[in-house]
Amino acid sequence: MKRFITLLSCVFMSFSSMAGDIVQEKNIGMELARDIANETVLACRSQGFQVSAVVVDRHGLVRAELRDDRAAYFTLEIAERKANMTVMAWTDSGQFRKSREDIRQELNHIEGLIVMEGGLKIVAGGYNLGAVGVSGAPGGDKDAACAKQALEKLMERLEFALDD
Repeated sequence: MKRFITLLSCVFMSFSSMAGDIVQEKNIGMELARDIANETVLACRSQGFQVSAVVVDRHGLVRAELRDDRAAYFTLEIAERKANMTVMAWTDSGQFRKSREDIRQELNHIEGLIVMEGGLKIVAGGYNLGAVGVSGAPGGDKDAACAKQALEKLMERLEFALDD
């Protein structure tokens, strides 16, 4: 009987030691990322702004990027860097900029990041799925407003995105 209990204990301990070997996570899908980028560009276009929108996943990997016809080329990079800043801080980039002005210059020297307003996090069911960054409107507040409008338009999809 002692051998059986010892063997059983070893089996359970080996399973518990492997529990963290595989990680499951929620992440943003291509279709939703594409639609967020598209709706963001359209929201800014309706206000007369030519922008780029970049959606990154929770790891900062680009899932979708869209540059309006007359948006400058470099707006793509700025939008991506705003989205990455949002993912790094897990707060909207404008809010982070206001609360951490003390380290702004240092962070701006890190490749892939920029501390500017215009990046918003994408959350569904309490999960951080990624972020959208926008660049090209005359001010980060206007960039952020376009992204916010797009996220509000797609809110129902976001709310039900995690239903299995």
